[in-house]
Amino acid sequence: MDERFRVLVLNQVSAAGLARLPADRYTCGKDIAEPDAILLRSADLHAVEIPRSVLAVGRAGAGTNNIPVPALSARGVPVFNTPGANANAVKELVLAGLLMAARHLPAALDFVRGLDASAADLDKRVEDGKKAFAGGELAGQTLGVIGLGKIGCLVADAAIKLGMDVLGHDPEITVDAAWSLPSQVRKAHSVAEVLRGSSFVTLHVPLVAATRHLVNADNLRLMRPGAVLLNFSREGVVDDAAAVASLSAGALGRYVCDFPSPVIHGHPKVIALPHLGASTREAEENCALMVADQLRDFLEHGNIVNAVNFPAVSMARESAQRVAIANANVPNMLGQISSTMARHGLNIHNMVNKSRGEMAYTLVDVDSPVGAPLLAELGAIGGVLSVRSLPERRA
Repeated sequence: MDERFRVLVLNQVSAAGLARLPADRYTCGKDIAEPDAILLRSADLHAVEIPRSVLAVGRAGAGTNNIPVPALSARGVPVFNTPGANANAVKELVLAGLLMAARHLPAALDFVRGLDASAADLDKRVEDGKKAFAGGELAGQTLGVIGLGKIGCLVADAAIKLGMDVLGHDPEITVDAAWSLPSQVRKAHSVAEVLRGSSFVTLHVPLVAATRHLVNADNLRLMRPGAVLLNFSREGVVDDAAAVASLSAGALGRYVCDFPSPVIHGHPKVIALPHLGASTREAEENCALMVADQLRDFLEHGNIVNAVNFPAVSMARESAQRVAIANANVPNMLGQISSTMARHGLNIHNMVNKSRGEMAYTLVDVDSPVGAPLLAELGAIGGVLSVRSLPERRA
């Protein structure tokens, strides 16, 4: 019987990442029936039925809008992503966006492209035409950064090195991000404060209910005349119709984004790129390596790192026998798990339980093999969403 894990790969994923799933333990491909895991980039899982066999979903990227996270949570299925793996690629594109807007580079390129290179007065046309594209320097300008995760911190640091003043806001900044944030970044207490105080504003937040249209008609009025708004975060964080209205009214100076839409398409003050944020060889490989390692650690050991819907839980093995349990965060769950194992004569070597919102997750190392009757009884406990036995696989 083939005991290899089966991984359905729905997009082109870096070969270096897939190589982290050894062939003697994993079967990977685009035509896998009853997969144990799904590995993807941009494929839309909302439009398909996810097999009941799936134990985990791994997204080689940061956003998970293409994955039905709540439905998978209800099944006890973690959804992994790769925060920070593409951060440098996005940072560099944001810098390109700043320079394109400040120096009017897209319009200047269009002007040069439209010149007749054979014209006798080419030099004069160039000299006369360049006056229309005079811009400003970034040094001394204020950049507002909304969202101070890995990308936001890198952007802030790079902007400081370019001589910009940086104003940052993130009400949910993590301890790790706070440690990596340059000390020169001034703290803003609200989105409105950033919009009022910046000549350039860049967004680095996930698209969730609370951030949809985070920048909208009401707060766009707060921005300085001629200010530049950059969105390399997610489509929907900015109300495109409101941005176009502000541009057309001569209030907002430029809107630079990575998400073309019918609303903004063709507007002369919009610089829209075709979702290039993570489109570098390095970023794609980093994401693939990271998500493959996370999936393998979960499938083989039950450990959870960088799941968007589960708490982070990692435990070194103290036994060859391990049980992983996903459950609703309800009272007396650990007591019921422990007493059930005791009735089956199992001794617990070590146990870790953590919760995150309505979700909890437990790893238990025990001293003897776990049989189907115990798994069935654990699965019948009210609130338990999934149960797995994870005997250690020797190399």
